[in-house]
Amino acid sequence: MNAAPAGRLPTVPEDWDTALAVVAHPDDIEYGAASAVARWTAQGKSISYLLASRGEAGIDAIDPAEAAPLREAEERTGARAVGVETVEFLDHHDGVIENSVELRREITRAIRTHRPQVLITGNYDVKMFGGMTNQADHRAVGLATLDAARDAGNRWIFPELISEEGLEPWGGVRFILVAGTATPSHGVDVTGEPLRRGIESLRAHAQYTTGLGRASFDPEPFLTWFASEGGAATGVVSAVLFDVHWIVPPGPPPWV
Repeated sequence: MNAAPAGRLPTVPEDWDTALAVVAHPDDIEYGAASAVARWTAQGKSISYLLASRGEAGIDAIDPAEAAPLREAEERTGARAVGVETVEFLDHHDGVIENSVELRREITRAIRTHRPQVLITGNYDVKMFGGMTNQADHRAVGLATLDAARDAGNRWIFPELISEEGLEPWGGVRFILVAGTATPSHGVDVTGEPLRRGIESLRAHAQYTTGLGRASFDPEPFLTWFASEGGAATGVVSAVLFDVHWIVPPGPPPWV
């Protein structure tokens, strides 16, 4: 891990090659974390997305049956803007996703399939960055992702994934990056091109932002300000902040 000057957050380790981002809705990754994804795909890292829903309940003026394919298409476009081609969707209903055993099984399936070294997910706390009340789906998916990271490496949890689908355990997840938390522990420098590409990824969600009554919404001022706040915490111009949850702690055990 890179050491940080006093009072500044350290940088997220980048000695890994594969990651899986697991979130509740289209646009969850794009509100900040996508800029970090853009940095990593430019380094040659392989990153895939898994979304629990298609965000069909997110546009009040559009029926969910019509909104779902619109939002799925926007997510795929936004993902391509930051170098991500693999975008998968589960079939949970937007707005009422539960942190259930079934959701953990589905995320575990994806982890064993993609075999990532790093997981990326969203804030699961009651409060979001800035003190806003967090949405229920975010909390459910974030917690389920933390649990699935360990489930994926235990052959006695969801053994049917082995016997019925041939998905052997994967214990290779080193850490989980939680975005949007009020208590971040690490930062990622997204100054320049990564931030620009992250802005483009959120810009792809025009149907959604228009549906929220933001017809003239331009993500550039918001994401630039957001990244500058992260930059101040890490000593760079622009950064995305994460809380790192270690599955395999770095360095020797503290008792050695």
